[in-house]
Amino acid sequence: MRDRFLWIGCLAYAALFTGLGALKYGVHRNLVDFGIFAQTAASAFGCFCNPIEGSHWAFHFSPILYGVGAAVAAFQSPLTLVALQAIAGALVAPPIYALVLRSSGDAGVARLGALTVWLYPPLAGLTFGDFHENGFAPAAVAWTLYAFDAGAMAGTLVGAAIVLAIKEDQAIFLAIAGALGARWFRGTTRGRVAAGIAVASVLVCVAYFALIAPHAGWQPSRFYAWSGGDARNLLSGLPARLGFLLLALGPLLFLPLLSPAFALAVAPLAEVLLSRMPTTFTMGTHYAGAWIGYVLVAFAFALQRISQKRQRAVLGACIALCAVEFLVADPLHPGLNLRPVETRDVALDRFLQTLPPRAGIATQEEAYTHLALSDPNAQLLPEFPDVPASACFVLLDRDFPDSARLQEYGGAFAAFVAEGRYALAARSGGISLYRRLDRCR
Repeated sequence: MRDRFLWIGCLAYAALFTGLGALKYGVHRNLVDFGIFAQTAASAFGCFCNPIEGSHWAFHFSPILYGVGAAVAAFQSPLTLVALQAIAGALVAPPIYALVLRSSGDAGVARLGALTVWLYPPLAGLTFGDFHENGFAPAAVAWTLYAFDAGAMAGTLVGAAIVLAIKEDQAIFLAIAGALGARWFRGTTRGRVAAGIAVASVLVCVAYFALIAPHAGWQPSRFYAWSGGDARNLLSGLPARLGFLLLALGPLLFLPLLSPAFALAVAPLAEVLLSRMPTTFTMGTHYAGAWIGYVLVAFAFALQRISQKRQRAVLGACIALCAVEFLVADPLHPGLNLRPVETRDVALDRFLQTLPPRAGIATQEEAYTHLALSDPNAQLLPEFPDVPASACFVLLDRDFPDSARLQEYGGAFAAFVAEGRYALAARSGGISLYRRLDRCR
């Protein structure tokens, strides 16, 4: 852990993805989740809410966002979220480095292990994606399992507490991991600690799923509300699911499958694979945060089954395969997310700066994500055209014609203007600001 290469690499990785995230933000390529989490973090010590979800507790158990909220309060910039996720991505490498070093005794091999992590495409896609609490999971899981393997029980307990604070599904995964650890190490201190973590994880599951979620009225209706038709279509979606596994395990030469520790990754992988929608098993989304930590730890343990003479060659092959995956299936989607700043980007930001604070504006993704941190009342246009707009102000920027919300709702809103519900209040180029006439001033 004192290897200068390791920490310089972490710093470079965090700096690179902070820079890429800043460029993505500057060209208005962040989507809905970025705005939701910016508003939730900004209100962490208040309502812990946003206009789209209401209380964030209604959707996820994520106390870790209080720490994010403290950082946002100290550094009042949306790039705080970008930097935190970039740092979290960088910190996945040290525990994998340490596990590889313990098995090989060769710092050069451990460095190759860290380089594999930094080049692992699913981790890069997660780190570069919109901020989400899942972005913290791979590092927290990897550090927790490393501490457990090293016999550092205090570190294990701290790591487990952080994992449990990330998201409710991690409580399920950690309950399974704790139960397996208690069985594998029964009669030892590690086994008792694992059992305690399993019990704590179950209590978190009960508290959230039996008390908080039902009270809030939340149900997993989008991804897991299977119908008979969905089940019949499962086989037709099988190639996509198998392709996901290829992209997840192929760069690691499927080595995680050789380790008993892969049992810890089964539930997280099942969570994304058993969704009725492909969003969860698409690379470049935050759902990868559920399983990456467990898969990479299993990978590190699997290397112990390979002779020390072959480990260097195997890791070299993994690094090459990671590079190939970036060439053929880049999870960063640079053609969509990375481009030079254009006149329309500058114009939209300047217009947003002229708006009064807390104005209660409904708008499309490009503007919403740039208003969210400073305006708790900013919200998206309705998702469906048959839902009437209710915000006092509506902002449309037709210089971003590919905006999903503009395409979904632009026609419906034009009808509201024609009916006299809204009137034009200001215009600048392709940007139009409308004011509701019946009850807003």
